[in-house]
Amino acid sequence: MTNEIKQCPGTLSGGFNTYSRTALNRVFQGKKVHHVLPYDSPASNPETNQLFEENRNRTSISGVQEKFSVLLDKNKLRLINENEQGTYILKPIPGAGKKPDQMPANEHLTMQIARQVYGIETAENALIFFKDGTPAYITKRFDVKEDGSKLAQDDFASLAKRTPQTHGEHYKYLGNYLYIFELMRNYLTTYKIEAPKLLRILVFNYLFSNGDAHFKNFSILETPFGDYRLSPAYDLLNSHIHIEDKDFALDDGLLPRNLAQGKIGLQFAKLAEKAEISEKTFQKIMALMISKSDLVEKMVAASFLNDTTKRNYFQSFQGRLKQLTKP
Repeated sequence: MTNEIKQCPGTLSGGFNTYSRTALNRVFQGKKVHHVLPYDSPASNPETNQLFEENRNRTSISGVQEKFSVLLDKNKLRLINENEQGTYILKPIPGAGKKPDQMPANEHLTMQIARQVYGIETAENALIFFKDGTPAYITKRFDVKEDGSKLAQDDFASLAKRTPQTHGEHYKYLGNYLYIFELMRNYLTTYKIEAPKLLRILVFNYLFSNGDAHFKNFSILETPFGDYRLSPAYDLLNSHIHIEDKDFALDDGLLPRNLAQGKIGLQFAKLAEKAEISEKTFQKIMALMISKSDLVEKMVAASFLNDTTKRNYFQSFQGRLKQLTKP
């Protein structure tokens, strides 16, 4: 696998057999990091598995998918030791879901499309490979500064004061997306600037069948000035490839049930209106979101997904695009 790379596993640009300079600058502070980790995959080697097991006990990153905490030591990535602050999150192939071996490439592709095609600010990320050739997704933490200190970050489940204890196991999925805008209005002085960014991510999630965009997958982040903004987007992937899920992660979808009428395009228009996003801004967002098929197709072709999954991925995008543009 590692010998066959023909495109940058960071940006997906052609003509590279490892990370491009652009990817190294974005993801690894310009250090010459190799695209192969100094570990076997946890699944393939009992000794490595032990290392990863210990690391898992040190991390508190929530979520179903296994995540490991990694840092950059000179120009080598390694698992953190006791009392170290990780600056990267590593997600190997998960042990559940359909086509689990495609999940790292799926998340990487979806995050790159969000950034490169639609101009959505995302957490920096790349694909990386274990010594045995299996892929993992790696993302740089945006809440940790270069000096190791942390920026405050709150996800919308905690802003809504929801926990499994207060709202039950399903707490992340209750309600609708309009409520996220309402919470943002309370917490962000820059709401007018941030609200259209959130709307763009929601339209993107619909187009790319991300049915797992729940309350913990959106956050606000402290700025260097001490106020807050919407954090870069993270955990974007076509979840439908791996699980049978609904169009939207939240139980009521985009809007409260009494408002959620009509075709999906109309529902987005209603959501924008309720979120006080001007008609002009809304039209601009929609025009951007529906006009990029060719670029999406190119990026899917350049991705590390296998051919069948590339086809599924692009067909699912085309299907959603059709729904979104229905008059």
